Amino acid sequence: MPKTQKKTTTAKRKIKKSLVIVESPSKAKTIEKYLGSRYKVMASLGHIRDLPRSTMGVDVEHNYEPHYISIRGKGDVIKELRREAKKAAHVYLAADPDREGEAIAWHLSYLLGLNPEDKNRVVFNEITKDAVKNSFKNPRAIDMDLVDAQQARRVLDRLVGYSISPILWAKIKKGLSAGRVQSIALNLIIKREQEIREFIPEEYWTIDAQFQASRTKFNADYYGVNGKKNELHNNDEVQEIMQKIDKNKMFSVTRVTPKERKRFPALPFTTSTMQQTANNSLNFRTQKTMMVAQQLYEGINIGRGGAVGLITYMRTDSTRISDIAKHEASAFIHETYGAEYAAVKPRKGKLAEGAQDAHEAIRPSSVLRTPESLSAYLNKDQMKLYSLVWSRFVASQMTPAVVDTMSVDIEQNKVMYRAKGSKMKFPGFTKVYAESKRKDNILPDLEVGQEVKLLTNQPNQHFTLPPARYTEATLIKTLEENGVGRPSTYAPTMNTIQKRYYVKLVARKFESTELGEIVNNMIVKCFPDILNVDFTAQLEDQLDKIEEGKQEWIKVIDSFYQPFAKEVGAAEEKMAKVKIKDEPAGIDCDICGAPLVIKLGRYGKFYACSRFPDCRNTKPITKEIGVVCPECHKGQIIERKSKKNRIFYGCDRYPKCEFVSWDKPVGRDCPKCQHFLIEKKTKKGMLVKCSNCDYEEEIQK
Repeated sequence: MPKTQKKTTTAKRKIKKSLVIVESPSKAKTIEKYLGSRYKVMASLGHIRDLPRSTMGVDVEHNYEPHYISIRGKGDVIKELRREAKKAAHVYLAADPDREGEAIAWHLSYLLGLNPEDKNRVVFNEITKDAVKNSFKNPRAIDMDLVDAQQARRVLDRLVGYSISPILWAKIKKGLSAGRVQSIALNLIIKREQEIREFIPEEYWTIDAQFQASRTKFNADYYGVNGKKNELHNNDEVQEIMQKIDKNKMFSVTRVTPKERKRFPALPFTTSTMQQTANNSLNFRTQKTMMVAQQLYEGINIGRGGAVGLITYMRTDSTRISDIAKHEASAFIHETYGAEYAAVKPRKGKLAEGAQDAHEAIRPSSVLRTPESLSAYLNKDQMKLYSLVWSRFVASQMTPAVVDTMSVDIEQNKVMYRAKGSKMKFPGFTKVYAESKRKDNILPDLEVGQEVKLLTNQPNQHFTLPPARYTEATLIKTLEENGVGRPSTYAPTMNTIQKRYYVKLVARKFESTELGEIVNNMIVKCFPDILNVDFTAQLEDQLDKIEEGKQEWIKVIDSFYQPFAKEVGAAEEKMAKVKIKDEPAGIDCDICGAPLVIKLGRYGKFYACSRFPDCRNTKPITKEIGVVCPECHKGQIIERKSKKNRIFYGCDRYPKCEFVSWDKPVGRDCPKCQHFLIEKKTKKGMLVKCSNCDYEEEIQK
């Protein structure tokens, strides 16, 4: 008996598990299920080593050597990983398949004492059973070119941030920061604000008419005179045209041009196009889009199938699709919609200049997982984004929509009106992905020489509008078009410029703040290269060349830093200190009676006592909306701002009354349940809704 027992124990000891390290617990959970009992999967919880926060951490005298330290709070995670790595038969590093993931794998190999040249790195573009299992059949060494590219970006950003930020602190105020991409984003917003301020509206007129052919009415617009387009700039020009028209005389159809127009589907999503479309269609902030996409990529529990990654990797510049995904989509479209909807040769996009083609476009990991089939497993936000990704991908593999269009010219006394009509002939990809809500505008059957009657002829005055302020979507698009930043940088950039109160989002559009303009002016004067779009785009290209092994990262850093260091020295000497003046508030301190002033703080403007620091009384700047508190019926409802600069409504008797609401109370009670009514923005427009039941009413204009 003792002999048999000894053999069993020895046999058990020989079976060692392999350790797999990923970034997040949800990703670890999904992968462990696929790999089975011989693998233990753990999460590093993102980066485990980084440059120190308290110092520059880059030795500019010795080849820009970075001084990495373990990130504070990660001690227990590192201990646990080291302990498991010692016991493991083999350690695999399975961080995300990009520069950032490669750097995490490299830092892990250092802390765990692994050789980066050993084949312990596994990568997969989608977290599905086949993709994960296949990746473990072909592990590779850590790609040091990818690591160097990430390291170069990190060092560059640290050199810029930790060189300019102290100047901002000394010359303007504490707590400010500057960075390569964020400075350009801020500069674009401020330039747009200046264009809006300097904009001079120009007057122009249109003449909108309604005609009748037989019994059918249709609309047309004034086009010009003598067959030439003629714009109307003032009322005198309009009256001149109106006088040429004889109301009692029929108009004649002089030209009918039918055409067939094809509308092609958009290409599958890249990171930036997904961010833009989610912002425009779903009102998702960029950070929210990336957070939800990460959840879909890392794995969602879908019942019997367990957790599975629903989309491919969500940081990509490419619109490329794998052959397997194309064939699966083609079969699905044939079966679901019919052969006439499946594209024989789906459109291929050209890779944008400077874009990376390391990964596929963002697509569903299986097109067979339709949004409807996942409705029970996804939350509201996950469903919205997954539906967007799924429908965009399926549409990209479908045939174009065909629209019949008609353009008709109608004349009298050489005055021409033009009517345009359209009718969907074949829906094609719009069966799945309607890019915009369009309605058919069907014109009656008209022939050249046919006479039509003028029913109404209405002149309308207009004024040209200034350029629109940037939304998150349009700002990302502009940055991408100029080659500034990369997919992974856009979300943190949007977040940083708002967090520092350089800009604020008003009705989903960026407006610059006084502080943002002060910081921008300083950077414009002292660091022109930082704001030079071409210079920054070239720098991005050089980072890409480091990744491809065509450039040495130290040389790239040096070519940037040497002239930049001189600019930093000059700025410290020449730049005058900017004093942000306190504005008189016009009210007195309710503690000591001294006048209150308006100060500029981290989260915007606030009231403070002019006797600071002797009196430290502060108050938020609030605005009454003329509504009595629906809870205590004594206080007034005031408009306030959260730390994230989001508007909310609360009672001015706080903390005695703790009433708060994200939605604006309207000062009336619900006729059904007597709870207070609020204003709510919906797809139908602004409505008055009950805060408790389903009662709603349209806002009376």
